[in-house]
Amino acid sequence: MSTPLSALTLALLALCIGQASAQNTGPKTRAEVQAELREAIRTGNMPANDESGRMLNEVNPSAYPPKPVVPCKTREQVRAELEEAKRTGNMVAAGDQGCLLNEINPSAYPAKPVASSKTREQVKAELEEAKRTGNMPANDESGRLLKDVYPHLYPKK
Repeated sequence: MSTPLSALTLALLALCIGQASAQNTGPKTRAEVQAELREAIRTGNMPANDESGRMLNEVNPSAYPPKPVVPCKTREQVRAELEEAKRTGNMVAAGDQGCLLNEINPSAYPAKPVASSKTREQVKAELEEAKRTGNMPANDESGRLLKDVYPHLYPKK
């Protein structure tokens, strides 16, 4: 019986070490690792001894304390979101393969706010700069830029 526990202990330690190095918080003390191991054993947050990839608390949930419940929205919040979606047409239309109501009949709903965009002069200036430096796609299917295809035609960096 000590062999599976040892294998689970090693697996948990490897998981803890991987998480610690990913967080870049520095090395954990022996006491911290032992405390994490005790907590993982208590909650069943350890890999099951099979090939399913599930945790012990997923394989046998009645043997471990329930996971904390994530707070959810109130009934009033959900109703307010539904009313806003109805008002704006931001709801999936029935039978139209995932289209929103405001996409099917845009005149029936308020216009979506338009993000500020560049002026015509700004776009023209960017185009001229791209032409001058060769930062435009070449007329082939390579995906390369003109400056890469014809480096002798454009200024060096």
